[in-house]
Amino acid sequence: MNTPLTNTLPPTAPRPLASRPVQFGKVALVGVGLLGGSLGLALRERRLAHPVTGYARRDQTLLECLARGAVDHATRNLAETVADADFVVLCTPVSQMAALVRAALPHLKSGAVITDVGSVKGSVVAELEPLCAQSEAVFVGSHPMAGSEKTGVSAARADLFERARCVITPTPRTPPSAVAALRSLWEAVGARVLELTPARHDDLVGRSSHLPHVAAATLARYVLSPSHAREQAELCATGFRDTTRIASGSPAMWRDIALANRVALGRALEVYIEDLAEFRTLLESGEPAAVEDFFREAKARRDAWCQDPGSTAAD
Repeated sequence: MNTPLTNTLPPTAPRPLASRPVQFGKVALVGVGLLGGSLGLALRERRLAHPVTGYARRDQTLLECLARGAVDHATRNLAETVADADFVVLCTPVSQMAALVRAALPHLKSGAVITDVGSVKGSVVAELEPLCAQSEAVFVGSHPMAGSEKTGVSAARADLFERARCVITPTPRTPPSAVAALRSLWEAVGARVLELTPARHDDLVGRSSHLPHVAAATLARYVLSPSHAREQAELCATGFRDTTRIASGSPAMWRDIALANRVALGRALEVYIEDLAEFRTLLESGEPAAVEDFFREAKARRDAWCQDPGSTAAD
């Protein structure tokens, strides 16, 4: 950019807001990409918090999140972002969170609720809960089950969390008041909150979220390998595109997720590989009824889940 930026950029012109008083005070977003930007848009458009501040490292991101109206103020100054915030939401890759919290510790408000939007909870909670306690802030893990393969604040939507499941993961050391406050924040932007232990979350999400991403990535790598004939890619139609859509997600983000949840993901992969081997055995048997039963069972389970996501067993 030709013109240097100061640490804090002025806010964009305010959007028309409802007249009701704000509910949550200051909310700080550390990282303003798809999830952070969507949360900022939802908070501002519903007039749930003021101010909403955003922290980013790149000038372009600061400009983009201001232009989208995702925040009231955007800055490269982490201390300024989190100072006096009632909520601090970490919206960065999980590998960056601990360093950011350590840098923010001297500036956190006593009693502030610190949370995150990461897809892994066990290692994050184990590291960040005691860190935040050093400043008399409280860390409670969050995982809003919303998003897409798209990244960046340009893909943010104010309705992203509407009816999305959001898991929060308190521990025996979490004050009930912090759990209630965090639940209120997520419910206010439309999410349906579920409380789980960090370990239970990682086990379940390892199967329902992390395993499908590995499966989609494996399909994309195998089917679109340059070792196959040119016509192979030409014969990949909507079914292949839909099945592999999530393989277009951020490789760095999914590297962090896979490694952080490698134990639970490894268990899920082991069972999945066994199931694939069983289907290969069915194919080799040449039994039409057995092969049809395989597809019928899968269809019945998915159809029931589509009708009511809570209708099938959670494993």
